[in-house]
Amino acid sequence: MSRHPFVLVAVASALVLAACADEDSSPAAATGTTATGTTATETTAEPTTIPPATTSPDTTSPDTTSPDTTAAEPSTTTGQAAARTVEEVLALGRPVVLGHAGGEDEFPHSTPFAFANSVAAGVDVLDMDVQLTGDGVLVVHHDGDVDRTTDGTGDVAAMSYDELSLLDNAHWFTPDCVCRDQPDEAYLYRGVRTGERSAPAGFTADDFRIPRFRDIVEAWPELPLNIEIKGTGAPAIAAAEVLAAELRELDRLDAAIVTSFDDAVVDAFAALAPEVELTPGLAASTGWVLDRTPLPDGMRILQLPIEYEGLQVITPELIADSHAAGYLIWVWPNDRDWETAERYGELLDMGLDGLNINFPATGVAAVRAFVETLGDG
Repeated sequence: MSRHPFVLVAVASALVLAACADEDSSPAAATGTTATGTTATETTAEPTTIPPATTSPDTTSPDTTSPDTTAAEPSTTTGQAAARTVEEVLALGRPVVLGHAGGEDEFPHSTPFAFANSVAAGVDVLDMDVQLTGDGVLVVHHDGDVDRTTDGTGDVAAMSYDELSLLDNAHWFTPDCVCRDQPDEAYLYRGVRTGERSAPAGFTADDFRIPRFRDIVEAWPELPLNIEIKGTGAPAIAAAEVLAAELRELDRLDAAIVTSFDDAVVDAFAALAPEVELTPGLAASTGWVLDRTPLPDGMRILQLPIEYEGLQVITPELIADSHAAGYLIWVWPNDRDWETAERYGELLDMGLDGLNINFPATGVAAVRAFVETLGDG
């Protein structure tokens, strides 16, 4: 899912924390960790077999020079996921790893290529954002427009899926940023979608497009899903309706965790698919973080940022109180400085229950090392 828009929760939390001089905001170890000595299961994935877009780009004369993607090639063997449903994820007895949008600092955001690599790295849950195109197709895409990541411009809601599917969704990706001021050679996958560059081994041009939601679910039916419905109001509720219908059609209701910035959208989805696990929207999350107002009935997972502008949102007190109330905390680092093996280890030592991160293999290794440390103790 996106860095869930709970950054506003962090803003509100930061204001309160700044006003409370006696608040302990150091990342000290907290009690209440739910991890056990269970060994993390490594999951590998086959190259993607996602069906092609309705209209394929011209790929008759690709550049013969491929980017160096040795480390990104997926395994050619299929592994068994550690958990297939939400209940199985929560019963793993160790912190879980989510590859945020497939691992957006390591691979192009929300592409099938990114999801394939995060699965090969061994993530427990696929994390994604969804919204509707102008012709009502549910797609996996974070921004309201296509400008930041693709070679096109325009709002997703104003474009048909056929139009979206032709765009190069890796156009502005570099290992350092999604940005426009890098040398040409930094754009490792630019042109794969359009046929100007050969795809990495095991992949095709279609793995660098904006995918439909059902494409991702059908490609990896064994993986649980963490899904944020983007936007607010009527458009987001319309997306919630399509999401509920597709989860039911694809028999993945028990494998989905759904949230939204807009609490009204969360409520609407709950009415559409009451059996699906939900995490709280902005208001409910803020209520718990600021004054410990209990979450709506049935909600068990909080998804929160670590800090905001140098002030801690995640504190030992919040972790301890959340665990005492029966809640789990899945965090996402909203600063690239947190996206290292050492910092992942610090988060695990704090007693957090899940990492929604941008470097999937590093996160999986950090959890494995953490569990081994517990076993040694």
